[in-house]
Amino acid sequence: LFRFLPFFLLIYYVTPQKWKNAVLFAGSILFYTAGEAEYVVLLLASVVINYVFGRLMYRDTYEGRGKKQLILLIVALCYDFGVLFLFKYSGFMDKLPLGISFYTFQIAAYIIDVYRGRVPVEKSFIRLGTYVTMFPQLIAGPIVRFQSVQAELKHREITWEKNGDGAARFVCGLCKKVLIADSLATFVQTLQNISETAAKTEAVVTTGIRAEGAGIGTLGYWVLALAFMLQLYYDFSGYSDMAIGIALLLGFHFNINFDSPYKSASITEFWRRWHISLSSWLRDYLYISLGGNRKGKIRQYANLIITMFRGGLWHGASWNFVLWGMMHGVALAAHKFWMTLTGRKKGTESHGIHRFFGVLVTFHFVCFCW
Repeated sequence: LFRFLPFFLLIYYVTPQKWKNAVLFAGSILFYTAGEAEYVVLLLASVVINYVFGRLMYRDTYEGRGKKQLILLIVALCYDFGVLFLFKYSGFMDKLPLGISFYTFQIAAYIIDVYRGRVPVEKSFIRLGTYVTMFPQLIAGPIVRFQSVQAELKHREITWEKNGDGAARFVCGLCKKVLIADSLATFVQTLQNISETAAKTEAVVTTGIRAEGAGIGTLGYWVLALAFMLQLYYDFSGYSDMAIGIALLLGFHFNINFDSPYKSASITEFWRRWHISLSSWLRDYLYISLGGNRKGKIRQYANLIITMFRGGLWHGASWNFVLWGMMHGVALAAHKFWMTLTGRKKGTESHGIHRFFGVLVTFHFVCFCW
């Protein structure tokens, strides 16, 4: 904020339009290197490999999906997700490289879209490298689709209006993160420490079972859950707002990543509002690839559960994340079943007292899952 950003923006703004991508690419690599120099080679390898395989798929124009294209896609995805698996799930490595989940999903979306013919293959290595490594969202998202910034990678305008909007968005995100989320984190950690200490020191003599939570009680646990719920939202949405704000300073428009998710009246609506870039990625590249809702209701429910199971694993290699994903998957399937049972159409929103109770139930379910 006080060392890298001001000097980078100064250089970036005086750079001619045709060289801005090169400056942003180099600046992003410098930014990542300052954080984890030992893993920058993984980031660059991801760019190089997917650039080469994309060009091998379609040298000039889209030619249709053939056997050659499918093999190249599979090899590219095996590399992308193989590296992610090695560092995140295998236990072979002690440290997780910064942002690897985000830039893996981002580059995977690009190579899949090239295969599907949704976007033309990017012939410029610098433009593709800029897209993958762009420092505002590199570490924690949002996951930016190539087609959403494709035009701006070729030409973008930097105006005082964009700069004003970007700075305001950045400051709001920074306040969410520092003033609210970090304060809540201290409060949450204090409650957790009290609970853990009580669990270790107090025991029920007659049974020998530890009195879990004796230090804060039932009400204390609900306060802890609600505080943790708000901490997660303000931390993550704050970071997203900061990334969107800096992107505007650079001339890019990133899509909103959080849209008041705790106002949702159903679990389906919640996932349309929470971490939108991830939920849309899971929908477009996993749920639909599994068959979506095209193969009957039972298959649709199974696809939802499988998608959220894998979504849980994406968040971390732990049974807690698996359980969290499965609970959301079952809830999504149950909501789809209820919609079918009551004859309500997709996208229909509840109103009045029905919405009030829907928000109440969804809020507490999400809180319980957190």
